[in-house]
Amino acid sequence: MLISCWIPDNVSISLCDIPPPGYKRFGTCLGNNTAIQEVFKRSHGQFAAMFKRSAYLHWYTAEGMDQMEFTEAESNLMDLVAEYQQYQDVAAMEDEEVAYEQAVGYGQEISYEQEYASEVPSEAFEGQSYAETETDQ
Repeated sequence: MLISCWIPDNVSISLCDIPPPGYKRFGTCLGNNTAIQEVFKRSHGQFAAMFKRSAYLHWYTAEGMDQMEFTEAESNLMDLVAEYQQYQDVAAMEDEEVAYEQAVGYGQEISYEQEYASEVPSEAFEGQSYAETETDQ
């Protein structure tokens, strides 16, 4: 498992032997990773659709909120998504570099197909030899 330098102490485990009332066993997992950005993107999509139509906006403005506060919150959310995406991209680059360095370090030759295999789905060449795919291009 690779641990990025920008997430120190990224694993924490706590155990409690007493389950909540009504349960024999109970488990909870909290994860701190970049996958949460998908939830934020989905929430933003729902918010944007409603905000565009000013749905329910009158309830909030009647209580003293300003429409600009919603725009600012949307901007903050998109900044958060961009930050998570940045960390995800860095981790992906680190993984690719480490895999390449390990392969080269162990004296393995890396062919063109292996190096770029992640960019082309394997189903695309199913049942074909490399020579057939070359002539088709």
